[in-house]
Amino acid sequence: MNRSVLSILMSLGLAGSAFATEAKSYPQAPADPADLSVSQSAIFAGGCFWGIQAVFEHVKGVVSTVAGYSGGTVANPSYEQVGTETTGHAESVLVTWNPKLVSFGQLLQVFFSVAHDPTELNYQGPDRGTSYRSAIFYQEPYQKNEIAAYLAALEAAKTWPRPIVTEVKQAGPFYKAEDYHQDFLRKNPNYPYIVVYDMPKLKALASAWPELYVDTSAQSWHELPVLGPEDKRAFPVVKSDAEWKSSLSAMSYKVLRHQDTEMAFTGAYWNEHRTGTYYSAATGQPLFRSEDKFESGTGWPSFTKPISQDAVVLRIDRSLGMERVEVEDSSSGSHLGHVFDDGPAPTGLRYCMDSAALVFVPDGTVPPPLVKAYKP
Repeated sequence: MNRSVLSILMSLGLAGSAFATEAKSYPQAPADPADLSVSQSAIFAGGCFWGIQAVFEHVKGVVSTVAGYSGGTVANPSYEQVGTETTGHAESVLVTWNPKLVSFGQLLQVFFSVAHDPTELNYQGPDRGTSYRSAIFYQEPYQKNEIAAYLAALEAAKTWPRPIVTEVKQAGPFYKAEDYHQDFLRKNPNYPYIVVYDMPKLKALASAWPELYVDTSAQSWHELPVLGPEDKRAFPVVKSDAEWKSSLSAMSYKVLRHQDTEMAFTGAYWNEHRTGTYYSAATGQPLFRSEDKFESGTGWPSFTKPISQDAVVLRIDRSLGMERVEVEDSSSGSHLGHVFDDGPAPTGLRYCMDSAALVFVPDGTVPPPLVKAYKP
């Protein structure tokens, strides 16, 4: 990210950017189609992806954010390749949101007000090159229409003193960036670049759009983000209690939706040794692989890690007079079990799951309808 110039800019007092502090200076958000019922996604680019990801992580209704590369021609590029400005990719963030909680139009308001300066052509702050360009890679036709409408409204209102140069293009392949780039601000809040360039964006977001701002300063447990007991999070799959009860077995309903626990050595999978994948019994979301399962002697299926850390949400659980770390699936917030720090290498963790919260599909067999129907 051209960090070499940071100290020079700071010494000259040139670091930082001006952001909106009043939402009234921005046009009204365009309306979404009325029939949006499942999670939606789009890709946003506007300079270093650390700041873009951090802003959208703090927006109410955003389900997930992934830093990566998009808009170019090279498959599976590395950070170093993108930095040569020869791949055509922009540092980007794949944003997924719950349309019942936040609209695409509101995300556009955030993007064009506090996430970056849309009038800077191929640069943001100290970062120079096409990989830092302003761009939106839309996924659906309605998004293209809303972008056009909002850009026209911004230009008509002369919200920005210079022309907006944001590229608008249909989304192509998106390539996830290296792990150390993910959630960089949350993991490195005191990093000089973050302090100077990205923390002001979060302050501007909270000031300009308080109704959209969510404080996600979660606790950390073994360097993993952990929500507090009352922290709110949006999940892409939302059902009423009656709908959950009608779609799940009695035991699965108790475990997944009411944090119950099956008795040790009674579940279907504690002694399962076949090769395959374990899915959420609530949504069909893939959660664990058999290669990461081990014999814990506890009577519950135990794993050293999930398929991806994004597959689960960790939350502090202070029930039963003790503090534990609860594990939820990231698709619906359904309870899966707890994770402990007494597991084997390489993670040292033990994801202790309830069999009733899982569906196991052996490799080479036909998945059940729930798994087939799952859409991330």
